[in-house]
Amino acid sequence: MEEDKDFWQSHSEQYLEMAFSNERQEKISHPDGYGKKMGDCGDTIEFFLTLEKDRLQFVSYQIDGCINTNACAATISRMTEGKSLDTAWQILPETVIAYLGTLPEHELHCAELAVGAFYMALADVQKKNMDKEKED
Repeated sequence: MEEDKDFWQSHSEQYLEMAFSNERQEKISHPDGYGKKMGDCGDTIEFFLTLEKDRLQFVSYQIDGCINTNACAATISRMTEGKSLDTAWQILPETVIAYLGTLPEHELHCAELAVGAFYMALADVQKKNMDKEKED
């Protein structure tokens, strides 16, 4: 019981909100961008991006992993939705870690995993845009 109390008291409000968030956990069947990455720890993150012009209209994700992985994926989704693609490329693991404030040190790899999967989704958008330009 004491451990539970310590958990809740040792984390920031942002961390707790993101760790238990599921509002953007959604698989999109035909996303404009898709990226999937599995970490050495076995956690997997998939990002699904929907664009309107050059802006991320909706950023959703699916995870198979721990609450720290969920916290990082939810943070990326919240921080990048509505932003331009150029701005989205600027998110770094350090950005996610700073926002969460209390991501445990031995779980920092979750931020790297999430950002890596997100970058794969952004790269997929770019590839699809280039392919579309070649067709035109």
